[in-house]
Amino acid sequence: MIGRHQSTAADYVQRGVFPNVYLDTARGARGAFRVPKADVLRYLEGPSDSLDSRLRRAAHSWLAVRTNDGQDSIGYLDLEDFEFEGTRLPLKSRQRGIWKPRQLDAALSISTTFRRPGQERPYEDEVGLDGMLRYKWQGDDADASDNRALRRAMDEGLPLIWFFGVAPGLFQPVFPVFLMDEEVDKQQFVVDIDPQRAFLGGDADLDSPLEVDAIRRYGTRIARTRLHQRLFRSTVINAYGTRCAICNLRHKVLLDAAHIIPDSHDGGVPTVVNGMAMCKIHHAAFDSKILGVRPDLIVEIRTDILAEVDGPMLKYGLQERHGQPLMSVPPKRAERPSRSLLEAAYARFREA
Repeated sequence: MIGRHQSTAADYVQRGVFPNVYLDTARGARGAFRVPKADVLRYLEGPSDSLDSRLRRAAHSWLAVRTNDGQDSIGYLDLEDFEFEGTRLPLKSRQRGIWKPRQLDAALSISTTFRRPGQERPYEDEVGLDGMLRYKWQGDDADASDNRALRRAMDEGLPLIWFFGVAPGLFQPVFPVFLMDEEVDKQQFVVDIDPQRAFLGGDADLDSPLEVDAIRRYGTRIARTRLHQRLFRSTVINAYGTRCAICNLRHKVLLDAAHIIPDSHDGGVPTVVNGMAMCKIHHAAFDSKILGVRPDLIVEIRTDILAEVDGPMLKYGLQERHGQPLMSVPPKRAERPSRSLLEAAYARFREA
């Protein structure tokens, strides 16, 4: 480490600036930091392991462990528990959407504020015609420090973390994301939420514009689907207090966010009113039309299943739930299942 900013020799080699540093050769100024010449040559010739790259790797690894590889949401206070090389370092800012720790020259994370249905965000991030997401500048000044921090991350191709607010103080992390371009006239950055560079390897014909465009479109569609699934899951499970609506099971790893109307159908939007938290057994039963939920939130089991004789799972897990109300519903009325969507789903259940 060199100096009070905890930078390595690699950091200064990359920047081309060595404050109060000399190579450890036969000559050198007394009192300066000694940097072995062999180390500098190794950094110049080999892959970089700078403070920036170490910090980003550590942050992504820590988040992967805490969020089930990015499938689960995480609370704001938990994000302040991250430590890097013995120092506690928050992964997002309390007040600002763009976060650049003092140890870095480029932004580490971006955030989208949670707003309840009907409320507007101060910066409304959107999807462009190319299917990629956009992230707005902080304010109107292109040269503001936050915007410069994002621009540096874009110019250097650095991975960022995007925190999407799914409830007060609760965020769904998506990582890594990369800034691919800047649309100055619209004061926003173009964000790749599932880097297409992985799709552009292998047997792809990079000389064919049509093939490259098809791969990019496919990758973007898959990325947006994954993003919607993660946000939908976090929002729904949080609304139900991490409990199965049918049986009240509380083990998060055994819970899914079930669509009332599948997202492949008209009306199957990825919003909390089109979802119910269910354990994997009841989710499968719901999707298979073995189990239905009436618009008045009463559970029904298909008639032929009620007549079967089998083990305790069938008896206690399904048959005894027939005619019973949901065991868990969101306390906030705005997050409860849509009656019209339940009516449509229940009609399909009755036809099965």
